[in-house]
Amino acid sequence: MVIELKSEQLRVEFNSFGGTLSSIKDAEGLEYLWQGDATYWSGQAPVLFPICGSLREDTALYIDEKGQESKGKIPRHGLVRKKEFELVEQTDKSVTFAIEDDENSYQNYPYHFRLEITYILTGKTVRTQYKIFNKETSKVMPYFIGGHPGFNCPILDDEVYEDYYLEFEKEETCSVPRPFPETGMLDFQDRSPWLEGQKELDLSYDLFSTDAVTLDELQSRTIALRSRKHDKGLKVHFAEFPNLIIWSTLNKGPFIAFEPWSGLSTSLEEGNHLEDKKNVRLLEPGQVDQIGFDIEIF
Repeated sequence: MVIELKSEQLRVEFNSFGGTLSSIKDAEGLEYLWQGDATYWSGQAPVLFPICGSLREDTALYIDEKGQESKGKIPRHGLVRKKEFELVEQTDKSVTFAIEDDENSYQNYPYHFRLEITYILTGKTVRTQYKIFNKETSKVMPYFIGGHPGFNCPILDDEVYEDYYLEFEKEETCSVPRPFPETGMLDFQDRSPWLEGQKELDLSYDLFSTDAVTLDELQSRTIALRSRKHDKGLKVHFAEFPNLIIWSTLNKGPFIAFEPWSGLSTSLEEGNHLEDKKNVRLLEPGQVDQIGFDIEIF
């Protein structure tokens, strides 16, 4: 099911399959969101839950209330991105989708949950708000959640990727962990310098020569995509998230993804128990958590 919301400044579409954004256009009809192309990446803006990135051998380990260990299979980026969501509510400026655990998800992630995603239009900004419910009566629920929106780059037809640059909110000096594309895992003990006192970074596909870039040391909480040739672009505001992933494909996909993640792929030194992973969010029985980010076009 495709839902469209319109305002004076935006025309935005959403898909109940995956509960995702599927189009962000300005008042003139210019498309900002990547429209998906299997040659490069067929996705657009998947929702990542209950993990972000990858687990070792796609396996999660759990200890139940009796001290017994069990395991489940969770593929890269989680269990909901290829599921149909329920349309809960629609107004002139917002839409809410929801999904709950089912028999298959419970076998691999043994928690009863509800995930609601509300998208809100304000001016030239689309807010993505996640609301996570732990429906268990006695179990603490470990989880991670994240966004994975891809954006057209170049935005206009008569440009190339290298006409664009990234602009950070603050001057940044940071390093990035070594990725292992074949497994999706990370080595936080083997880091490489990435920014050296910079607010700007020219875009190049060479940035992604070893895979996505994991920015877990940023001071900035806003990143912008800008062109050297015009003033069209976008910002992602991710103040509530500790990590930002930047990614495009090695075969020169005409897009860039800015991904706010609450957690990260499993590191070489981590085990497979979700509750022991870096940045884990632990939700008490019967409790609700909220977290979100904003996409602003200009």
